[in-house]
Amino acid sequence: MQKSIFEQMGGTYNFIPNLVISETAQSPLGKYGRMRKRYLKEHRPVLYTNLLVTGKLDQHLAEIDMACEVRMELLTQQMAKQEGVTEALKAADQMDWVCRMNSIGSRVEEIVMNELVYC
Repeated sequence: MQKSIFEQMGGTYNFIPNLVISETAQSPLGKYGRMRKRYLKEHRPVLYTNLLVTGKLDQHLAEIDMACEVRMELLTQQMAKQEGVTEALKAADQMDWVCRMNSIGSRVEEIVMNELVYC
């Protein structure tokens, strides 16, 4: 076998294993799963690669997505109750109710993002 120019000049090759990542039929990721994936890629590349190579990335992202959805719902209910945002307020003053619920939703999302996605 004929040596390449690189080998003739004294260079050697290091071979990288050919890793094959299995594609599983997974349900599509939600908003928080996609955000977690992006966070891992950009800020935690070693963890991202480990999860990807071991085949646990999809499961991890699905768990994060589900946990975020559940936490959002729970915190929204708790904060609405604590701040007196009720169905009676909705019937009496819809615009005030919408304003308060939007405020609660924004705060809850910020909490969930810091607790589950960006950690």
